[in-house]
Amino acid sequence: MYQKAYGIIETLAPVHVGTTAGEENGNLNLIFRDQFTQTGIIPGSSIRGRLRADMRQYYSNLKEQQQLGKIIEIPSESNPDTWYGQPAEIGQPDSTSEALIKLEHASIVWLPVFCPGQPIVWVSCPSLLKRYQRIVGIKKNIKASEITYTASTELWEKALESQDKKSKGKKFLFFNLGFIEIERSDDLSDWFPLGENLPAVIVDDNDMGMIHDMALYRQSRVALEDNIKKAKKGGFFNIEALPEGTILAFPIAIKPNDQEWKPINGGLSGEIYLGGLESIGLGHCNLTIQHIQEVE
Repeated sequence: MYQKAYGIIETLAPVHVGTTAGEENGNLNLIFRDQFTQTGIIPGSSIRGRLRADMRQYYSNLKEQQQLGKIIEIPSESNPDTWYGQPAEIGQPDSTSEALIKLEHASIVWLPVFCPGQPIVWVSCPSLLKRYQRIVGIKKNIKASEITYTASTELWEKALESQDKKSKGKKFLFFNLGFIEIERSDDLSDWFPLGENLPAVIVDDNDMGMIHDMALYRQSRVALEDNIKKAKKGGFFNIEALPEGTILAFPIAIKPNDQEWKPINGGLSGEIYLGGLESIGLGHCNLTIQHIQEVE
């Protein structure tokens, strides 16, 4: 029986986790996407790799402090091999050990989208909220017909109100792709991790992919010659990334043991970098780990 936990990622800068192309190829570097909603994801392997690397650095720093006499004993749970498995020994078959930590991919819970007059609205859909519900264990039934086109109470009063006689009193949001009618308002605070309560709307699953593509951070870049300020031949390329302010969630399973997993500088929350292109300002995130208390 695994102990259940989950992680909440809040992007503090655009995050690109996906394909990479050499600058000479001129390709659009696409992000990884969920196959059903076509929204961005961060694979579990990317999260695991970053946490293991950061934990290895933290463990190395503790050993240096021990050698300098600043600390007496290093907690055994600080050793990354305890949690992520002992790496294979050269020339020794079957020498790897099973990890105590199981991580799945992180999916979007709320995506910030530019909306004239707001100016930012956080958007989600029933499919994404259902996965978030399973991850954190929210005891609430979700019926797509009852929550689709529902706005948070923070957004309802700010939405545009129709002045047309036929649709008098109806509320609308204006995105770059057109108007979306809001059918009702509700308290959506239960669906915001970390106690946040933002201006938000739940749209239909079929709308989410198009809104998502509109919200992505995109940047065109060019590689210059080494000695002169001139673009290299074929050196033009593009990137896309999840925008700053995106909120994602992923489930964690921990095999029973006598130690506590604290992967972020000896704690359960902190800032990390995920994905690529960190040198140009991408990847900065805040990660919080929450344990789920099992009800007997």
